[in-house]
Amino acid sequence: MKIDMKDVLKRSRPLLGLIILSVIVSLISPDFLTVSNILNVMRQTSINAVIAAGMTFVILTGGIDLSVGSILALCGAIAATMISSGFGVAATVFATLALGILLGVLAGIAITKGKIQPFIATLVAMTLLRGATLVHTDGKPISTGYDAAADAFAWFGTGYVFGIPVPVILMIVVFLVSHYVLKHTRFGRYVYAIGGNEEASRLSGVRVDRIKIAVYALCGLVSAIAGIILTSRLSSAQPTAGAGYELDAIAAVVLGGTSLAGGVGTIFGTFTGALIIGILNNALNLLNVSSYYQMIAKGAVILIAVLMDRKK
Repeated sequence: MKIDMKDVLKRSRPLLGLIILSVIVSLISPDFLTVSNILNVMRQTSINAVIAAGMTFVILTGGIDLSVGSILALCGAIAATMISSGFGVAATVFATLALGILLGVLAGIAITKGKIQPFIATLVAMTLLRGATLVHTDGKPISTGYDAAADAFAWFGTGYVFGIPVPVILMIVVFLVSHYVLKHTRFGRYVYAIGGNEEASRLSGVRVDRIKIAVYALCGLVSAIAGIILTSRLSSAQPTAGAGYELDAIAAVVLGGTSLAGGVGTIFGTFTGALIIGILNNALNLLNVSSYYQMIAKGAVILIAVLMDRKK
């Protein structure tokens, strides 16, 4: 079988970008390639990467989800409230994940049954859920407390397994499961088919609405996981948590080679894109670049990602 080198280079573009960026940063800052810094980069990347995994499913269907940051904030606030109120870790995690799924399902129903554009539906959800978080927290952080349950809950954000941070392990598990679902299940094939041609998929007997609702539910689930990681790491829920995370997730997905038009992309490409953003943030911190300039750099990366997508 003849190998199309042009196609190989096109598919490898995110990985090549990651390698080039890593080499440049390692030359500029000798602290970059230390084990402690690499683990720090992975831990900092984990939250955005987990959200981006769910966003990949949504974008592959030709949709978008702007509510992920608000879902993270509300789920984190509920988790902190439950832990501080004496609930066990298992019950808290179960309730938090269930809430994330429910919020995703509601967004999916609004899009499929209400015939609302994904951008508008999730924009409304983002505003409503952010407001709900502010009402629940009264605009103040909610501490998880100092008892045994709070210490056990903190393991999700600060714990280690064989020297590897738990958030990194959770991130890897999310991506491995996502890869399997996309590449080796009927559901994954339907996700690609809907993004490629929704009407043709519908005429072929695919239950498009059901798949879309499931995709947004999945995105809500991983946002809840990210909320648990962030809240447990800080031992508190911040009312403004997750602000802007939707942009980072979308940027990671597009940088990883997934088309905003849907139907094209891979989960490992998204992982690469998340690492690019994580390494960029880490490099700017190591170089003591002002946070204001970091925002400009991140905006430039998102612009480049969109321009690359349009050239496909």
